[in-house]
Amino acid sequence: MADRKRRPLTTRNSARLKTKRQREELARNPVFEPKSKYRSIHPIRVGLSTSSVYPMTVRECFETASRLGYDGVEVMITNNEETQDAGLMARFAEATGLPVLSVHAPTLLLMPRVMTKDHWEKLRLTAELAKEAGARTVVLHPPFRWQGDYARNFAEGVRELSQETGVTLAVENMYPWRAGLREVIVYAPHWDLLGQDYDAVTFDFSHASTAGTDALEAVRTLFPALRHIHLTDGSGSLTDEHLVPGRGQMPVAETLQYLAKHDWSGDVVVEVNTRFTPRRSTRDAMLAESLAFAREHLGLTGRTEAEPQQ
Repeated sequence: MADRKRRPLTTRNSARLKTKRQREELARNPVFEPKSKYRSIHPIRVGLSTSSVYPMTVRECFETASRLGYDGVEVMITNNEETQDAGLMARFAEATGLPVLSVHAPTLLLMPRVMTKDHWEKLRLTAELAKEAGARTVVLHPPFRWQGDYARNFAEGVRELSQETGVTLAVENMYPWRAGLREVIVYAPHWDLLGQDYDAVTFDFSHASTAGTDALEAVRTLFPALRHIHLTDGSGSLTDEHLVPGRGQMPVAETLQYLAKHDWSGDVVVEVNTRFTPRRSTRDAMLAESLAFAREHLGLTGRTEAEPQQ
């Protein structure tokens, strides 16, 4: 009987087909209002992730964000000691005038022993670091199926830890891994946020692209728990691309406009891949383009609908 209830390890690979259907549906029934400018009644900050300037240092990320006009920084914790030093982050924040908006926990596959090998203690240390650095949010990935009690009790444990530390732990959407024509389910309870019992979530457009997720519909459904956005794009490829927003096929502009129109409160963090960009000027142009895209479609520049024309 127990075997019959066991969830399958693989499903059919359907990401490309789903992405194509979503693009076709948006073409038939466009939802973007190009002549309207909505702006949330809540302040929405646009930050820059340290992963967008990798392999540059945390200091260089703060300096880049300040130079380009961002509102803050998200620090992804890695084995680099700078990313684990809350005091150093606070000093960079004071020097640039940019706060640490969020901290990304080291829950990636290649970081099993960063900070500690104990999964719950890793999250606790990350939450304490975030609080010390002045950040209000910790971004984390769902567990892998093989991570024992951590995976089995994840949603409840994250809720308890958030209540205990006073820091928002926002679980991020992921995507299935691929093996030929099959999708391998490696995350527990699932790579998809929909249907999960989370109090707070992060939505990443590149991950959604890789999964074939309908981004706009997902954000509508997740809205009550949505605390954080990773702003990027994807072309519908089966790889996690992290393109500059607007350069892919995802309904990023439509989704940001939806958030502004419905008075969302949260932070938007640019997380694009500039790793193979040879020149700083080119990287800066990509990051400036991403910031401008965010502010345009969140209604953070120019006149909003609630403001009369002069």
